Amino acid sequence: MKMSKYYVPTLREVPAEAELISHQLLLRAGMIRKLASGVYTYLPLAVKVLKNIETIVRREMDAIDSQECLMSALCPSELWKESGRWEDFGPEMFRLHDRHNREFCLGPTHEEVFTNLIRHELKSYKQLPLSLYQIQTKFRDEKRPRFGLMRGREFTMKDAYTFDRDEEGMRTSYFDMWKAYENVFDSCNLDYKVVEGDSGAMGGSDSHEFIALSEVGETEIVFCTSCDYAATDEKADCNYTVTSTNEKQTLEKVHTPDTKTIDELETFFNISKDNFIKTLLYTAGEETIAVLIPGDRELNELKLLKHLEVQEHGLEIAAAEVVQEVTGAAVGFAGPKGLKEGTRILVDKRVPEMVNAIIGANETDYHFKNVNFGVDFEGEVVGDLAMIKVTDPCPKCGKTIEMERGNEVGNIFQLGTKYSKALKATFLDENGKEQLIVMGSHGIGVTRTLAAIIEQHHDENGIIWPMSVAPFHVIVTVVNSKKEDQQALGEEIYQTLKSNGISVILDDRKERAGVKFKDAELIGIPLRVNVGRDAAESMVEFKLRKGGDTQNVHTDALLELIKTEISK
Repeated sequence: MKMSKYYVPTLREVPAEAELISHQLLLRAGMIRKLASGVYTYLPLAVKVLKNIETIVRREMDAIDSQECLMSALCPSELWKESGRWEDFGPEMFRLHDRHNREFCLGPTHEEVFTNLIRHELKSYKQLPLSLYQIQTKFRDEKRPRFGLMRGREFTMKDAYTFDRDEEGMRTSYFDMWKAYENVFDSCNLDYKVVEGDSGAMGGSDSHEFIALSEVGETEIVFCTSCDYAATDEKADCNYTVTSTNEKQTLEKVHTPDTKTIDELETFFNISKDNFIKTLLYTAGEETIAVLIPGDRELNELKLLKHLEVQEHGLEIAAAEVVQEVTGAAVGFAGPKGLKEGTRILVDKRVPEMVNAIIGANETDYHFKNVNFGVDFEGEVVGDLAMIKVTDPCPKCGKTIEMERGNEVGNIFQLGTKYSKALKATFLDENGKEQLIVMGSHGIGVTRTLAAIIEQHHDENGIIWPMSVAPFHVIVTVVNSKKEDQQALGEEIYQTLKSNGISVILDDRKERAGVKFKDAELIGIPLRVNVGRDAAESMVEFKLRKGGDTQNVHTDALLELIKTEISK
């Protein structure tokens, strides 16, 4: 391919809309363009990288005997209603009607569709185990699309589904997929961790997430260097305890004008945050819920959702008018003592151990101090509702934990019989007895992986593609296109590399050398050959994008040098 004919509309300025470096560089390198919020057009360079990632994925799926299919993105509502997820999936699902008023959705995932296929085709234990996958566009109507390809409303995903006779077979398939995913992300040169995840709307039991590390990642992970524990912060158990030797004091109301936040209260009372009890108000349908956690902690909403057995879209922070109605006070002064009758109070397990705590008084500009559970207020103690902190002990071994940020690029789920039971997907065993198929579901975000690679492989000048996914392995730059000897040698090198099966692009544009060099840095091709003033002597400059090592090379030695670098 020649740059003079290639569509690479690079940008010099950083687009104002882009927050993450991957989003910035994808736009600047002429790889994507925004069509709508969370929806992007992929330009030629991006498509080549995506195809290279897909090739890696297909190679590893083939290695574990998973077979590629392609399902429709347009899914009939009947399947989702049969599984019970039509309502559970909530507003993230794109729903539509055809001209006959039949309901459909644009598939956010395909458990139902694959299960439906199998239940009509698979009858005997002799046909198991079976593993099928697809690489396809998915659609989710994200509430806040952001970070470019990291959280879009349309994205490319590899989703695989395994079908086994029993749980032992399901676990074997699960760990086969785990190893295949490690091979995929290793091949993509990603620095990642595998952590326990939450099954969420997918259902099932165990699940793990593959998190590509990034200082600005949207997921925080917890891991222990003394044992093998690793989980997302939402999944991690928070096992710290509260101890106090203080004697219980008499309840006292304190005037706290314009003092609403924990930080303001800490300053006002000159007492550390762990002496306060936060009262957080939510609505779940018609029910108002007060959630109590220690003041130095953040609420883990995932744990709250699990306890309430509702989906994310079914829980909302109470609006100001609801707070006023339930507490009789402005926002910032809520507490568990004197709430409106009928308000459900859920209490983190540490709160009853707190002695002489401080709470909102349900009266504007007032708080109570010396508050004690069981004496001054009651509530439903539900266990751990707090987010883990780096100061907490490891949930598994009790030693010190560490925390890092990253972006989820893959996940694996042990579904069990959740979908086979709902959709009646069965097989006959050796004794002719009908059994439910035991399933797994496994996804890789292909477009997310592209963005995650850029997050880890870039410098101040642009992208640095790993060889395995680079859109081209070599860029040959004719420094001065007006010079016939440079143009001729550039063309010769280009044709030689092409004929030897090397992915190469020739920058033959009639642009200034500085523009060409900046674009080469920006789009991040791993190997650079600059054809300049020594072209008449068949000497060129050979440069690595990573590290910037440069050497002058005779064209007779160039081909082998490039082959050596590509094979490293």
